[in-house]
Amino acid sequence: MDQFPDDGEEIVDLVVEPDAAGRRLDAYLAAAIAELSRSRLKALIEAGHVSIGGATIVEAKKAVNAGDVIRVAVPPAVAPEPEGEPIPLNVVYEDSDLLVIDKQAGLVVHPAAGNWTGTLVNALIAHCGDSLSGIGGVRRPGIVHRLDKDTTGLMVVAKNDRAHKRLANQFADHGRSGPLERGYRAIVWGVPSLPYGLVDAPIGRSPVSRLKMAVVKTGGKEAITHYTVEERFGDPANPIASLLDLRLETGRTHQIRVHMAAMAHPLIGDQEYGKGFLTKLARIPEPARSAIARFHRQALHAWLLGFEHPTTGETLHFESDPPEDLADLIEAFNGL
Repeated sequence: MDQFPDDGEEIVDLVVEPDAAGRRLDAYLAAAIAELSRSRLKALIEAGHVSIGGATIVEAKKAVNAGDVIRVAVPPAVAPEPEGEPIPLNVVYEDSDLLVIDKQAGLVVHPAAGNWTGTLVNALIAHCGDSLSGIGGVRRPGIVHRLDKDTTGLMVVAKNDRAHKRLANQFADHGRSGPLERGYRAIVWGVPSLPYGLVDAPIGRSPVSRLKMAVVKTGGKEAITHYTVEERFGDPANPIASLLDLRLETGRTHQIRVHMAAMAHPLIGDQEYGKGFLTKLARIPEPARSAIARFHRQALHAWLLGFEHPTTGETLHFESDPPEDLADLIEAFNGL
């Protein structure tokens, strides 16, 4: 039986009555636990805090059956607003409406289960104070878009609600009708067969692991990634890796990482989507082999960011050099 950690949460045990059979899990729980909203219960389900018959369930839409034994572990209440923390930020631009940062590896963007402190949001609250957009909301003040914890590079953050709304509209449009542009550089295993192209494949929850994303045949959301091969590393006849420039038409969770893995060219260092390619290390001479072994994150950097200023209408353009660890990895590959 799955066990919930003993960290002070409240345990609620329920047995589904015959007349409730067939209802969605979140709807059933909302009716049975009056103290919690349906949205809160849905979040608990998706975070793995609900089990049926001892098996963790993460799908809120799952139908319940008569006699099901359901356990809900409700974590202790937390403050509705995160606290500011003096976390260093690399600010490359700032005015009264927004700031652009060059995010370091290892920095989670916003608080969530397992990362309630030490996030970009905590750093932003300390840096900007009450001027941050959405400061009265739930743990995501100022965040217009996000990067994965171990992805580095450029992000824009809104400092007031008006700027937040206008920037969010640009990102929702993904640059189709405006000046928004986002560019990423990634080092991947192998080389795509074409020097440039696109991946048009819907992304949804993995049917194998609900904590991961995957290209899916049904139920996914549209996802389009454009790529260009910038450099090839190793034997020209059989390159071991390549540097890609990537542009997004959509913004799905882990989109670049999932699409590259689906092409059989996962990112170097990707512990979720590229573990199987570590066997290739034996083919790589030193010092590149050691450089890869030391690289414990996905080799992905958001190097380009452009958008229309929400107040002035000016098009702002920013570029970022790869951080030291990624630059060292590129140098090691260039030595092959």
